[in-house]
Amino acid sequence: MELNGTMEIDGDGVLNIAGIDVCTLAEDFGTPLIVMDEAEIRSNIRSYIEAFEKYYDDYMVLYAGKAFYNRTLFRIMADEGAGIDVVSGGELYTALEADFPVEKIYFHGNNKLSEEIKMGLDCNIGRFVVDNMCEVKLLEKLVAKKNAKIKVDIRLTPGIEAHTHEFIQTGQIDSKFGVSLVENQALNLVKEIVKNENMILKGLHAHIGSQIFDILPYKKLVEVMFDFMVKVREETGKEISELDFGGGLGISYVSQDDPPAVDEFVRELCKKVKVIAEERNYSLPRIIVEPGRSIVGTAGTTLYKVGSIKQVPGMTRYAAVDGGMTDNIRPALYDAVYDAFVANRADENVEEVYTIAGKCCESGDILIKDIELPLLKPGDLIAVTSTGAYTYAMSSNYNGVPRPAVVLVNEGEANVIIERENFEDLIKNDVIPSGY
Repeated sequence: MELNGTMEIDGDGVLNIAGIDVCTLAEDFGTPLIVMDEAEIRSNIRSYIEAFEKYYDDYMVLYAGKAFYNRTLFRIMADEGAGIDVVSGGELYTALEADFPVEKIYFHGNNKLSEEIKMGLDCNIGRFVVDNMCEVKLLEKLVAKKNAKIKVDIRLTPGIEAHTHEFIQTGQIDSKFGVSLVENQALNLVKEIVKNENMILKGLHAHIGSQIFDILPYKKLVEVMFDFMVKVREETGKEISELDFGGGLGISYVSQDDPPAVDEFVRELCKKVKVIAEERNYSLPRIIVEPGRSIVGTAGTTLYKVGSIKQVPGMTRYAAVDGGMTDNIRPALYDAVYDAFVANRADENVEEVYTIAGKCCESGDILIKDIELPLLKPGDLIAVTSTGAYTYAMSSNYNGVPRPAVVLVNEGEANVIIERENFEDLIKNDVIPSGY
């Protein structure tokens, strides 16, 4: 079992995070409970910034808010000097409520609504990352009404398929995201933008997928984007000054996972950009990356209490916990795998194979299949590791289950950053019409 961040096992065999006994956290805040390790978050974002400081002069690190967002986290990102990318009016609103520097907000999304665009225009965000011609036409109308000037990047679909689950591939040609290089679609979008005096084209963006372990697709992406930049220069005279390579760098969920180190990823990316820029006789652009999972993934641990335990004769031994797909949909959605251990008896030897089941009325509500653990009993505390990304952000109230609390721990202190929902929260928007 790999211990992330500030995790350690104390003399009583109990998991501690940031110097706090997780049994105490469970007693104080209840379960399920998502515990976020602030030191690990800060260490992860710093690893990107420190690497770029070594290998490249002009860069920007944006945190991908969709992985896990709230005002406290956005303030941590601002404190560390990072920007953020948002993909909806709700994420943008949260950033504004956190007093995040607007010039460091990049607004993504394949179908931005008029109201969302107006919100971004009103607060003068740093970039609109345009996805398609329909969005450009809508932006043209809205910026003309406001008589505003905006900076935009264009999201490309570069035709690069990363080796990851098909549901989290985003760079292939047939994608809901971005504008294709095929049949000059992207070039036509560039021409539409550069002829509009209210829109300033700054850069290109591409995102090839998520949970990626291989740096090679990123190197290929550099070549594809520079080739297009050269074409743009030839056709329009416009030089692109920013290249945004998205996020997607993988993390270790289980012992078999072997993602590249952030320093290696940044070094190889910067090296490739320098080589290709020289080959194409192109000025070095600003490099932008948008890590999300690799910032918060390993910083999160979800604590569950074991409830019922049952053995199907000759088959599976199930241990059911007090959460499941409502707080972590990833195993059911695309077969994501996790590691876990018994947090209150973390030093005991494994004795049995269990399948950790959630409490929802779905056969697919399985958090972990066939994991070796000490003999379990009701009331044991299960710690599922690396749950900081795409868990709470994708949580739901299915089966009338309230969302869990999230606590931020650091140097012996624990602070709630998202309150636990209660049953009243489930019906606060529920309206009974007159006469019923």
